[in-house]
Amino acid sequence: MMANVHPQAIVEPGAKLGANVTVEPFAIVKSGVCLHDGVTIKSHAYLDGNTIIGANTIIYPGASIGTKTQDLKYRGETTYVNVGANCEIREFVTINSSCGEGSSVDVGEGTLIMAYCHVAHNCSVGKQVVMANAVSLAGHVVVEDFAIIGGMTGVHQGVRIGTCAMVGGISRVTHDVPPYTIGGGIPYRIGGLNTVGLQRRRFSLEKRLLLKKAFDTFYRSGLTLKEALAIMEKEENLSEEVAHWIKFCKESKRGLISLIEPGEEGASAAAV
Repeated sequence: MMANVHPQAIVEPGAKLGANVTVEPFAIVKSGVCLHDGVTIKSHAYLDGNTIIGANTIIYPGASIGTKTQDLKYRGETTYVNVGANCEIREFVTINSSCGEGSSVDVGEGTLIMAYCHVAHNCSVGKQVVMANAVSLAGHVVVEDFAIIGGMTGVHQGVRIGTCAMVGGISRVTHDVPPYTIGGGIPYRIGGLNTVGLQRRRFSLEKRLLLKKAFDTFYRSGLTLKEALAIMEKEENLSEEVAHWIKFCKESKRGLISLIEPGEEGASAAAV
């Protein structure tokens, strides 16, 4: 079936539309855009730049995708936006293009980005991520698969949010959030493992217990980061999830979120 483009929509020559694509009235699709099969672009959405929208994704009214980055370093390089299949990009979301020749902003398949969210240049958002209303990601943020970010949360440039982490609403995230954890607030504080999230993702009891042991070693032992990671790496029964935790922490450039604020009684050196 051919694309269904309303007469009052604007689809520029050069735009590529797959089968069963729907473009509603007053939507604008610029020449560099590629819409895969089954995509729906609702009224008043605006798609620009070298933007690819994956199959069966829905772009809601007022969303703006692929427009020029807000990074003042941009000098006209060729950049990209890639949105995966089966995503929902809700009302008035802005996903800017990237900065730096050949770079991209990526959103994984099955991700839900709720109304008024912002995804800035050079961001990477994994699959089946949920960003609640008015979340703002600064440039170069990485959100790993299955993470959930509560509404009205701001994420600092260069921060990483680990897989299956849950970030509470109205938070300020200034450092990396380890995978599988839950937390929130201003200042942001880790509350523990995202136990409910792990259960929903069908993590076995054994895997949850191994992650609990890793969490306690990292955040409740009073050890330094180096000491905690060394102990975790020596474990004979090192699960894939704990190995990912170790790798995530080792690769941190901004530093890791604390269990409590540095200097407060009981703060673990591993978290600072």
